Amino acid sequence: MEVPAKNMLTLPANSADKRLTRRRCLQMGLMTLGGLALRAPGAAPQRPNILFIAVDDLRPELGCYGREYIKSPNIDRIARQGMTFNRAYCQQAVCSPSRSSLLTGTRPDTTKVWDLVTHFRDALPDVVTLPQLFKQGGYFVQGIGKIYHPGFDDPRSWSVPWQTPKAPTYALLKTPEVKDEDVPPKNGKKRKGPAFESADVPDNFFKDGKVADLAAGTLRGLSRKPEPFFFAVGFAKPHLPFVAPKKYWDLYDPAQIKLAPNPFRPKEAPEYALSNSNELRNYEGMPAEGPIPDNLARQLKHGYYAAVSYTDAQIGKVLDELDRLGLRKNTIIVLWGDHGWKLGEHGEWCKHSNVENDANAPLLLSVPGMKNAGKHTNALVEFVDVYPTLSELAGMPLPGHLEGTSFKPLLDDPNRPWKTAAFSQYPRQGWMGYSMRTDRYRFTVWVGRKDHSKVDAIELYDHQTDPQENTNIAKLPANAELVKRLMEQWRQGWQGANPPATR
Repeated sequence: MEVPAKNMLTLPANSADKRLTRRRCLQMGLMTLGGLALRAPGAAPQRPNILFIAVDDLRPELGCYGREYIKSPNIDRIARQGMTFNRAYCQQAVCSPSRSSLLTGTRPDTTKVWDLVTHFRDALPDVVTLPQLFKQGGYFVQGIGKIYHPGFDDPRSWSVPWQTPKAPTYALLKTPEVKDEDVPPKNGKKRKGPAFESADVPDNFFKDGKVADLAAGTLRGLSRKPEPFFFAVGFAKPHLPFVAPKKYWDLYDPAQIKLAPNPFRPKEAPEYALSNSNELRNYEGMPAEGPIPDNLARQLKHGYYAAVSYTDAQIGKVLDELDRLGLRKNTIIVLWGDHGWKLGEHGEWCKHSNVENDANAPLLLSVPGMKNAGKHTNALVEFVDVYPTLSELAGMPLPGHLEGTSFKPLLDDPNRPWKTAAFSQYPRQGWMGYSMRTDRYRFTVWVGRKDHSKVDAIELYDHQTDPQENTNIAKLPANAELVKRLMEQWRQGWQGANPPATR
């Protein structure tokens, strides 16, 4: 069964460059239009600032997503002033592929980034990234903290060199400055430090606290510049290890923390559809194989929640400074987690799969003066849509290489008809799983990495009857016609799923 080319679209870098060149003649005129919606009648046009907040391994288990037991008042504050996207999906649930996709506006089969060792410029040497587009459009563009994958920064994206502060990973080890990857091997196998830690230290003892302090100081400098800014701030927590100051652990009663309701693998799913929680198992004290005991699972969830609240507090410091400087009235804020995360669901931890827990991630967008502030939308959106959305909101010309769709229309009408599907993918053992999330179903087709005509397995989950994706129903005879119909939709790829007005 051959997968059509547009389902695996690869855009040559020179093609993107040519299309962008054709649009450059429009840029100066369009720049003067940017931000018209944000200015007062009769005032001179003023382009909006962009505060671009990235959070690592953050799943949509937050107060603004209806999980009131999570203490996330500052992220919730963005939600009250903006729109919460309930069904936003990353293109691949692991750091570098997801971030490369969002920041270039292209999908993993175009960036050729499916792992943690490949830079997107290997395949797309001339692609214009999202921050780079704003820099070319006259913005002052600066990035601090975790934006691109560590070790894979992109100097062309910034007006000044990207920077991130140094800080210890742990507080309670004998050598406070030791990094988790530097912990000596155990029994001949390299192991990281403990998976969680609670220490009575100030927020800026750790990196995210230092990032918040640096971001606040940077905002003061940006506020004095004549040009608008695009400011990217990246936070590392709640990424493993779950290390946070004790006061954030104290926000949660471990006895009240509920364990995952489905600590088992999906029935009838291919064995390779999920990993073995290897990222977690590399940490000290974690079992090398088998289930995580309940008491340990509860400690891990406690640590994750504490790390979420810790990072939320750091985000709050940045927002407070934005308000204090009077910048909020002309600043668009976008906050995104680079992918979801499993906390024991399907008997697994971490990400690295196509399941809903991993592909679905938080996405918040706040635009000054927006009429639907505080609203949610169930529209299917994708991380490749962030690039065109921010560009359109700022009056930027859209480069021709983009593989997403601006969801700006949803800000005016969050319930309007929108995409019929969102697409994610994940490689595994010689196979690539291409996953399509429709309004009701998750449909995943596993094809050969080198031979896309070879289909090894199909997964089908009905979110109306099985929202946890516990049973693969693709092989049921009663679903044969449904599988056929979904396969036809899947073959049309992401282009066929776009809103009618944008096709």
